[in-house]
Amino acid sequence: MDMKFFRRLIAAPAILLAPPVTAQSAPAPMAAPVATASVSTTNADPALWVVKDKDTTIYLFGTIHVLKPGLSWFDDGVKKAFDSSDELVLEMVQPDQATMQNIVLSKAYSLSGPTLTERLPEADRGNYLKAMNSLGIPPAAFDRAQPWFAATNLSLLPLMKLGYDPKSGPETVLTEAAATEKKAIEGLETPEQQIGYLAGLPEKVQMAFLESTLKDLPKTEETMNGMVAAWSRGDPDALAKFMNDGLDDSPELAKTLLFDRNARWAQWIKARLDKPGTVFVAVGAGHLAGRQSVIDQLKILKIKAKRVAY
Repeated sequence: MDMKFFRRLIAAPAILLAPPVTAQSAPAPMAAPVATASVSTTNADPALWVVKDKDTTIYLFGTIHVLKPGLSWFDDGVKKAFDSSDELVLEMVQPDQATMQNIVLSKAYSLSGPTLTERLPEADRGNYLKAMNSLGIPPAAFDRAQPWFAATNLSLLPLMKLGYDPKSGPETVLTEAAATEKKAIEGLETPEQQIGYLAGLPEKVQMAFLESTLKDLPKTEETMNGMVAAWSRGDPDALAKFMNDGLDDSPELAKTLLFDRNARWAQWIKARLDKPGTVFVAVGAGHLAGRQSVIDQLKILKIKAKRVAY
């Protein structure tokens, strides 16, 4: 498992953004400063699929949860599909910040037992402290955090430093547009379910996640830029190559956070075809690319998802 696999799996930026607290209630660390280069507009044409029967249309749009400002994707075919839809369906509907923090923090910390630093193999402690220092986070900030929570934060904060921002991500943009147009908004999962997937991972899987995150931090910019480029040009095959790394190394994680969810969502789509209307479904692009994707699971159910040309 590595950071590329993590970025395929991560479901909601709010999971990452709940501020860390220590057992001593130390102030939450500040995120590293975001890059402030001038914003220029770049056109993007991400992949879009459609599933239809005689009275139902379901669009399937793959997202990348954090993007840099200035990437123009909410236009052309994507905007046309969204505008024609009566309902927006996301991986989850974002609750207010206080509610999300309470859900995350109820699972993210343990006030007893060894600290996270002590739980890390000695060979990884230097990289951990180096990463914390480079991001301006006090060394003890995650001492009482579970490994999954430290790993997710240490994956997102470098992206924010590079100028990536959840506010520019498709989920935020689509939710605001749906609210303005008074479209119904539904979640495939609840926040509690999504946090539970990560918090319920075995200790050894969580620690492997954190260790590989530390190892791959130097490749953050290269990996993320490559993924966004493949997404922007609507190339799911190239995107799958970025995202499939690590699947075979962590089968339990892949099953829990990816494959099982894809199968459930395909069943949801099948059931939704029984209800007339037009729906715009937006989920992480990793769920629509590569093996055992939602697209593959729909084929098993004898349902064809057709690529929308635009």
